[in-house]
Amino acid sequence: MRRGRLRVLLGAAPGVGKTYEMLEEGRRLLEEGIDVVVAVVETHGRAATAAKIEGLPLMPRRIVSHRGVELEEMDLDGVIARAPRLALVDELAHTNAPGSPHEKRWQDVESLLDAGIDVITTVNVQHIESLGGVVEQITGVAQRETVPDAVVRAADQIEVVDLAPQSLRDRLSAGQVYPAERIDAALSNYFRLGNLTALRELALLWLADEVDSALKTYRAEQGIEGTWQARERVVVALTGGAEGETLLRRGARIAARSAGGELLAVHVDNQDGLLSETPGALAAQRTLVEQLGGSYHQVVGSDVPRALVEFARSVNATQLVVGVSRRGRLQAALTGPGIGSTVIRESGDIDVHMVTHSAAGGRLALPRLAGTALSVRRRIAGFAVALIGGPLLTWLLASFRTDETITTDVLAYQLLVVVVALAGGIWPAVFAAVMSGLTLDFFFVRPFYTVTVADPRHTWALVLYVVIAILVSVVVDRSARAARLARRRATESELLATVAGSVLRGQGAIPALVTRTREAFSLAGVRLVVDGETVASDGEPLRARSREKGGQRGEAEPTVIPVGTDASLELHGAPLDAAERRLLQVIVTQLEGALEQRRLEQSAQAADVLAQADQVRSALLSAVSHDLRRPLAAAVAAIGGLRAAGPGLSASDRAELLATADESLTTLTSLVTDLLDVSRVEAGVLAVSLAPTDAAAVVAASVDELGLGPADVDLALDDELPPLAADPVLLQRVLVNVLANALRYEPRGGTRVRLTTSRLGERAQIRIIDHGPGLPPERRNDAFSPFQRLGDTDNTTGLGLGLALSRGFTEGMGGTLTPEDTPGGGLTMVIELPVSEPVDGADAAAASLPAEGSDA
Repeated sequence: MRRGRLRVLLGAAPGVGKTYEMLEEGRRLLEEGIDVVVAVVETHGRAATAAKIEGLPLMPRRIVSHRGVELEEMDLDGVIARAPRLALVDELAHTNAPGSPHEKRWQDVESLLDAGIDVITTVNVQHIESLGGVVEQITGVAQRETVPDAVVRAADQIEVVDLAPQSLRDRLSAGQVYPAERIDAALSNYFRLGNLTALRELALLWLADEVDSALKTYRAEQGIEGTWQARERVVVALTGGAEGETLLRRGARIAARSAGGELLAVHVDNQDGLLSETPGALAAQRTLVEQLGGSYHQVVGSDVPRALVEFARSVNATQLVVGVSRRGRLQAALTGPGIGSTVIRESGDIDVHMVTHSAAGGRLALPRLAGTALSVRRRIAGFAVALIGGPLLTWLLASFRTDETITTDVLAYQLLVVVVALAGGIWPAVFAAVMSGLTLDFFFVRPFYTVTVADPRHTWALVLYVVIAILVSVVVDRSARAARLARRRATESELLATVAGSVLRGQGAIPALVTRTREAFSLAGVRLVVDGETVASDGEPLRARSREKGGQRGEAEPTVIPVGTDASLELHGAPLDAAERRLLQVIVTQLEGALEQRRLEQSAQAADVLAQADQVRSALLSAVSHDLRRPLAAAVAAIGGLRAAGPGLSASDRAELLATADESLTTLTSLVTDLLDVSRVEAGVLAVSLAPTDAAAVVAASVDELGLGPADVDLALDDELPPLAADPVLLQRVLVNVLANALRYEPRGGTRVRLTTSRLGERAQIRIIDHGPGLPPERRNDAFSPFQRLGDTDNTTGLGLGLALSRGFTEGMGGTLTPEDTPGGGLTMVIELPVSEPVDGADAAAASLPAEGSDA
């Protein structure tokens, strides 16, 4: 059976016309004779959308009963049994009611596709899973219903239904999106012009990335190797040299010239791992790439130019930035064309920029000989082999000298040069080559015992012998250097892997780096100092010898390595050589990143504390601004009436006005007293004092404060509930307010408000359950706005602290306050707070299971 095709209509925001476009397309296809059915459409009360449904085959919806409420969902089985050619399914991110075949509507769509039914569906950009955090930053609204990116990207066709932000606001103002009572709130919040512009750009960029991915797939399937310049992509080749920063900044300027340009940096690592780059420089350049908004890549290849070009083609690059070679003219003449020339020759239709820099070559200089890779002892041993082995070999060969043994003599001395090169490196081998050439001429080439040569051909043979011997010594020395460098690179890689493993296993990044630094370089002690304070240390500092007899021994002067601008790494022990300092620079770079992460975490923790205090303080200010106004206005009005009426006021009217003033002033006094009791403001900053709190004691105090008895509230408290991490005063304020609110709406007679406590893992829940009229889902957000009550128009419905203040207090204590439907009707307010004691594995598993007969 063929799998159905999926077509997604993507919108930047509600109201852009996705559903309208879907129905319009369904009507067009129906007129062309295609079997189309409307599986599910949400009109949201929009007349134009409802009108488009007329004339289209409409599938009846399935009724699902959940907690006494009947909900309508798409009849998946009915649509599959109907087997249309095309199904129209609105709102791909919708969450189905419990009891449905699948939890999410996108899963229903997958079932339709598996049944061979084509689907056209709609989704807004804020519902794409990877964009949820970005959308929340833009709009301030968290998205609960999301669709995995893979589901949308797997669609056969994705279209953006676009509408200019101002046009969408005009449509909203005209009442074509939301009812009249929601227009003002929508225009001033989610549908602000800046929000809509950012969401529109987000949708277009997401689709552009998807199109780019599809383009790469098409080119790979069709075997197209040439680049298609659909978007400017600049690839910068990094070698690890000092010129890297210059190349990156030039590449960033090139990418910035076009809208949507991308910067990619790539470093080619030889397969043998033997490179001349500085790891510290590469790490710094990688950081610079991220600061410039680019991405860093590393590929492995023995042929550097080919690897660069292949990577550029794989990312569909349009520009390639390469630095001018650092080799001199003579070295370039001896070793052939460099990387840049080869890249230009093989780049094809990719533009190549050769950027000069301060380290560029060009002067007529001899190739730089790297220092020997062998120790001084090895070099001395090589000279010793040459000085001892040469005379011995000469004595042995001279004993059997004939005119026919000259070839054997040359090969024997050649072998001596190879042995010397293996033992001592290049310089002893060059010495042995020159001396063996002179020895051959003196003892084995006629005339004997002179440095003259009778036959000119023998002269050329001796010169060639010396040249070959020198080249062999160079090759052997380079092999020894490569082997030693490979061992060092393996050690460096092992060290870095150990450091990374320490961090991944849960060890702190900074202590792990300090410890591994001491171990790697065999130091006596290492200490990281930030602003004069020791942040991490490992080992003991060395003690300097006293200059005077009987004097105290103090710390030896350490080697100080700067780490960023305000930190330093103190190394106590033997000085490090150049190779070890290069590896140390990599660790220093990682330390800089770890310190920056530490600073960010400290800033986030400080900001979190301030945010919690500000949250509670904002709730208090809201309470004062709302609740002080009403009793104060009532008291002023009552006293003003007494003064205006004078002696002509009747006794009953006077008594009523006095009672109103007394009631209002009493309420006002109680409110101010309560706010002062719970605020604990010190120096203008409100603090939340968390402490182990017995939930049962706070519940009892709250019930006593309200004067409630068994006839009013049913308590079901968990005797094994551990103490909560809460502020007992704030928690009591929350319970009093929520209980009073529940009692206000609890029906008279037959039922009681129920209060339960339970534990769920490392969290505890306090549930306050009423059986009143409940709260419609669309009104729940309004209920937590400052003092939004249902029908409280007099001065006796209770001021309290309001649900907004209760939620502020709860979240200030690290908890949540959420409303739920009560089975059978009513509202359940769930207060969730952390417990103050840790939970082991067994307790956590047991606590995560709901008790039999519980509300869960």
